[in-house]
Amino acid sequence: MTPLDWIVMAITIVAIPAFGLWKGRGSNTVNQYLLAGKTMPWYAMGLSIMATQASAITFIATTGQAYVDGMRFVQFYFGLPIAMVILSATAVPIFHKSGVYTAYEYLEKRFDAKTRALAAVVFLIQRGMAVGLSIYAPAIVMSVIFGWPDRVTTLIIGIICVVYTTKGGIPAVTWTDVLQMTIIFSGLILGLVTVVSLMPRGVSFTDAVYLAGAVGKLNAVDLKFDPNNRYNLWSGLIGGSFLALGYFGCDQSQVQRYLTGKSVAQSRLSLLFNATAKVPMQFFILFVGAMVFVFYLFIQPPMLFEKNAMKTVAALPGYQAAQSRFDAAWNRRTTAAQALNAARKQEAARPLSAALAEYRAAQTELDAARKNGIELYENSQNKGVLNPVKFNDTNYIFLSFVTKYFPVGFVGLVIAVIFTAAMSSSSGELNSLAAVSVMDIYRRHFRAGATDRHYLLVSRLFTAMWGVWAVVFAQYAKYLGSLVEAVNQVGSFFYPVLLGVFVLAFFFRRVRGSAAFWAMLAGECAIVGCAVFTRIAFLWYNVIGALVVVAFGLLFSIGKKRAPAAE
Repeated sequence: MTPLDWIVMAITIVAIPAFGLWKGRGSNTVNQYLLAGKTMPWYAMGLSIMATQASAITFIATTGQAYVDGMRFVQFYFGLPIAMVILSATAVPIFHKSGVYTAYEYLEKRFDAKTRALAAVVFLIQRGMAVGLSIYAPAIVMSVIFGWPDRVTTLIIGIICVVYTTKGGIPAVTWTDVLQMTIIFSGLILGLVTVVSLMPRGVSFTDAVYLAGAVGKLNAVDLKFDPNNRYNLWSGLIGGSFLALGYFGCDQSQVQRYLTGKSVAQSRLSLLFNATAKVPMQFFILFVGAMVFVFYLFIQPPMLFEKNAMKTVAALPGYQAAQSRFDAAWNRRTTAAQALNAARKQEAARPLSAALAEYRAAQTELDAARKNGIELYENSQNKGVLNPVKFNDTNYIFLSFVTKYFPVGFVGLVIAVIFTAAMSSSSGELNSLAAVSVMDIYRRHFRAGATDRHYLLVSRLFTAMWGVWAVVFAQYAKYLGSLVEAVNQVGSFFYPVLLGVFVLAFFFRRVRGSAAFWAMLAGECAIVGCAVFTRIAFLWYNVIGALVVVAFGLLFSIGKKRAPAAE
């Protein structure tokens, strides 16, 4: 990076958290620290909710996902608007009326203490892993720029997050998200403008779109129903709806956002804002990744985008042969892309068909050559290892483009945004973990009736403890492939049982505590069974798990009397 990039990065990294801390000053009570005194306007909540979804993971990994796998990942979000409308009509007024600090506190009012505790533990396990993934994202940035080890960077980011969160609480997190999302949108627009402007002469924007679509990078919708296919219209609409209902309706990191609202109407507006903006935003992010793919049709990319892995491969005996094959395959693809672009403008059917076939064959050959390089690296790392590691450099693709080709000054801005996005989303998760640890576990089962000051201190201590855990778990994130997929896979193992138990709580008054408790365990067993014994795509876990919880909850309640309404 240039000196100007360093200056911009330093100013941005300091300014964004400082703004949040200034807006979050006065968080000296538990209510202020965890719920911002219920003073947040809808736009702040809406952007904060979006920021947790458009964190550093989205910025880094989603663009790379489109480069590798095309835009079909956008189908993952098709169910989100449906979920937002449902939650606005159900969960928002119920949680506001109940006056709870956490979503799981409501479960005790409706069921019993053990159901509340189980739900809280499920959340703590899931969100504790997810925050580790969030903290790992900036480690990728430092690895790309400086080649620093992951452990060093995750430790640094973890310390910063803990200090930041323990000081400002949820108000600081929310207002930081507002400023940060504005800069993220600006960075994405800049990314698209930059990549299009860098296309070689003779390749227009429409040409770039055609070249991306010719090899399936723009295939955003797959109408074929296949439960083993991760991303198609049906898994997105059905499985995505269930996952979004579980995430936004049962995950304390999200519920806590709209519990800070001034009113039910304000909280509903925050969710409906996400319902209208989320899918277009993800489509745009993926489209940027597809355009980066076209850019690398004409500018040769590295065989492996992760610098440390590339250095390792370069020292191996088979490197020269692998690199030569990759170089030849890239030259063939570039020639084929240029020929296809020329044939398209001639509007002759036969030359166009032949050029298209050659272009696709060249892409297949390049994919095979790159896979050969990946296997070379994997074999060097897995000698004598019982559990072989699968290499995936999806998370490094967009950053590699940014650091090499973005205008001077803007590189520092983008890097700073990625850092602060990671810190902010991680801080929000740490704050929600602390809220559940204190309110649902510590105060309920270990120290009831203590002073507000005591619980505020314990909240800060739990924040620090979860920060340590996140740093430890982040060390394993590198083995999970694309971060944007990994974080949703983790959620799909736990959100279904939370969604199922809240469906029972909201709509089935006959179901009591013991039935709900055992139904949750049955649902988790069903999810584990699907993962171990079937090839069903992970989005369907959300449907199966939630339905199993509801079915067993009703089964265990046969003959029981209707429960009184929760206050």
